[in-house]
Amino acid sequence: MLSILIPIYNFDARQLVHDLHQQLIEANIFFEILCFDDGSEEKFDALNKTIITESRITLHKLPKNLGRARIRNTLAKAAEYPYLLFMDCDLKVVSPNYIINYVRHLQSDLLLCGGISYAPNPPDSSAQYFRWYYGGQREQITAAVRQKNPYHAFLPSNFLIPKAIFEQIQFDERLTQYGHEDTLFGLELEKQQIKILHLDNPLKHIGLESINVFLQKTQQAIQNLAFLAKENPQVNTRLLKTYRKLQKLRLTGAVHFILKQLNPFILQNLKSKKPNLKLFDLYKLQLLIESFS
Repeated sequence: MLSILIPIYNFDARQLVHDLHQQLIEANIFFEILCFDDGSEEKFDALNKTIITESRITLHKLPKNLGRARIRNTLAKAAEYPYLLFMDCDLKVVSPNYIINYVRHLQSDLLLCGGISYAPNPPDSSAQYFRWYYGGQREQITAAVRQKNPYHAFLPSNFLIPKAIFEQIQFDERLTQYGHEDTLFGLELEKQQIKILHLDNPLKHIGLESINVFLQKTQQAIQNLAFLAKENPQVNTRLLKTYRKLQKLRLTGAVHFILKQLNPFILQNLKSKKPNLKLFDLYKLQLLIESFS
């Protein structure tokens, strides 16, 4: 009935797989857990090898890194069952009914999004503070709010989709680095009028990156967004809307100059204990202008 698909990259996924396996056994359904390692470092290989000690779990080490889009498509092709539950490896099961909450909503024409959550208290590491703060403010959203704009609220870190639907869409494998594979996927879902039901069935994000790593990933994501926008004018986000308004008013050059001058102040704020997410939006706008230039 259910294929759990987990791309692994440089993270200890043992607890996640164990907790999922236990719930799947208790649910008394046919299942498989496919874990494809996308070129992790050797220390994580050694840790994750013990994943396969339990039944109906497959761990496959890929010879080279495929990237976030292609690895998900590869997992889906290998899946045996008609429903695919995708999740990232750096997450934690927080509800004892996580699997059942999905199973009770299964329909052959319906995509389910469970959402993501963050710990209520900040991490001990100051370097991880911004990633925790951003996630809690921008990514941890109730199902009721997400359902108001279901396609733009789609996140690839925790969703269930009928395999027949996924085979029609898939992730765009031109995106080899981090970011915005969900934007294009959500657009395709909307174009094909695939129904989405958002649920309050989150997994907790525990693999918090440092501020420097997250800013690097943000740069990659903005490059992907610019690439998608050039290829497909229908791609539309709030950031793109702002850029296009500035472009129409012929203000991109002036705004970019100002943002470059403000950049040291913005970065100082983002690395502080009181980060301002509006400044982070300006930081992304600067990156987007540069990506189009």
